[in-house]
Parts: sequence; structure tokens; C-alpha cells
Amino acid sequence: MNTKRFLLAMGAMLMLALPMSAYNWDVNGDGNVTAADVTAVYNKLLNNDTTYPESAYDVNGDGYVTASDITAIYDVLLNGFPSLTTEYTVNGVTFVMVNVEGGTFTMGVNDGDTNANEDESPTHQVSLASFSIGQTEVTQELWKAVMGWNYSGHSGSLQLPVEYVNYEMCQTFISKLNEMTGMTFRFPTEAEWEFAARGGKRGQNCLYSGSNNLADVAWFNDNSDNTTHIVGTKAPNELGIYDMSGNVWEWCSDWYAGYSSESQLNPTGPETGGEKVLRGGSWCSSAKKCRNSKRFKAPTLFGDDDIGLRLAL
Repeated sequence: MNTKRFLLAMGAMLMLALPMSAYNWDVNGDGNVTAADVTAVYNKLLNNDTTYPESAYDVNGDGYVTASDITAIYDVLLNGFPSLTTEYTVNGVTFVMVNVEGGTFTMGVNDGDTNANEDESPTHQVSLASFSIGQTEVTQELWKAVMGWNYSGHSGSLQLPVEYVNYEMCQTFISKLNEMTGMTFRFPTEAEWEFAARGGKRGQNCLYSGSNNLADVAWFNDNSDNTTHIVGTKAPNELGIYDMSGNVWEWCSDWYAGYSSESQLNPTGPETGGEKVLRGGSWCSSAKKCRNSKRFKAPTLFGDDDIGLRLAL
């Protein structure tokens, strides 16, 4: 049977109006994923069709237009969209992890950013395997469900981010969480944190996590009224992750060190050091400190009411 006729015939059987998610299955941009999108990629491969922007045909985002892009659309048509989030429950408290597709990005200061500190350079290419990261910071509710206590400095709702937690406390929390769930939760590496904050492969190279307008996505010193806020109440970034700019600083697993210009694969930082990396800024931070590339550091026993954590897996 002629391949093109087969694809068109499939349209009658597979005409689905599925909601869009984080991947570019909607090649023709009509708001639906149908066999017409398969046909569009087929015409690109067969006839070098230029009806749509070049990037529209790259369904799986690997930088090339191949038969694998057709397969990606068929998978959605036949099986539905893959889950982009995973829920976990411990002691009756549910939290969400966002699945981040691996990729390569430029780590460090954005071009033209005049607020950068010296330790945000040199920029360098980093390639990461896929991982998962918390949709929000760890809440006081989740912390209490695992640890049995909550000494956060800000009160009013258990949906506020936990804070006043130093790195060692967080390690204990993660160990207990893993015992309770049978999973292997951990701190994100600094590279994973920045890749996720920048929106992963969906990122638009924003200055902050999800926007160039900080007030849209973050609680910081200009709008926080000197307190933390319930997680997930500002707009998410391109991956549907909240509060990676502002609200509370977040611990990373890396020991703090200067950058190298060399390309890296799944970097984890130096083996030893005196201070751990913190990222993201907080409710009392200036806009300068909430940028995606901003780095901060603190000893592992240091805690304050603007320092919390976000899980990785």
C-alpha cells in the first residue's frame, strides 16, 4: 500500500483532539494532534516541505527531522500523551515530581546580563541525562509528615515552603523519605537545578525561571511583604515547575567551586569542599539574586528562614 495513502487513511481512524503538553507533537499548529501532523513530517522527509518552521517538524526535539518524529506522533495517537509528572504519597501527603528530559544547555550567565557575578562565568556546555525534580519546594506539610516536626520561621499554612533547614537536616529528611517510599530521592545537582530552572529543552533563555519579568514567577523583596508564600502561587516555568526563582533558596548537592570552560557530562561538582551550593533566591532577595545563573553558597550546618530545598530523583 502507498505509504502516503496509508497515512492519510489513518487520519480517519486517529482523528484525536488531544490537549497539548510540553512536547511539539502539534506540527501544523492547529491546536490538535492528528494524523495530519504525521503527514506534515512525512512531506518534510519526502519532499523537503517548508510549509511550517523547521523546528516544528522536530517533534522529539533532538535537533533532527527523522522517522523517529513520525513514531513520536504515532505513540501519542495510539497511547495518549506520556506522563510529564509523577505523584508520590507519604503519610497521607502527596507531592509531585516533574520528569525532565535530558539535553545539552549553556550553563552560566546569560548573554548581555550585566548583573552577573564572576563565579557565573565562564559559560560552558553541559549535557545531562533525564531526571525528575520537585514541582515545588518541599512544603512544611511534607517535612512534618516525614520528620514529625516543623521548626520553620514562617507560619500560617503548611503549604508554605519549609525553611530554617540546613543541609545536614535535609540529608536526614531525604534518607527518611527514601525509607518510607522505597525511592532514591536526593538533592539536585547544581547543573540539574539550572537546567530545570531554565525550562530544560523547552527553555526560552529567560533571565528568571519562566519569565524575564520576575514578578510573574517569583516572590522576592519587592512583592513578598517580608514572608514566604504558599508554593505554586506564581506562574510556572516552561516545564510546569514553580518557584525556582524566589520564595526560598534551595540546596544543591554540589560542593561550591569555580566554573571551567570545558564541556561536561552529568557534572556533580568537586568531591570535597567547605560550602554547598544554594540556588534561586528567596522572599527577601533582590531581583539580581533570583536570576537563573546566580550562585550562592553556605556551610552545611547553616540554616535560615529563607533557605529550603527541592527534591530530585
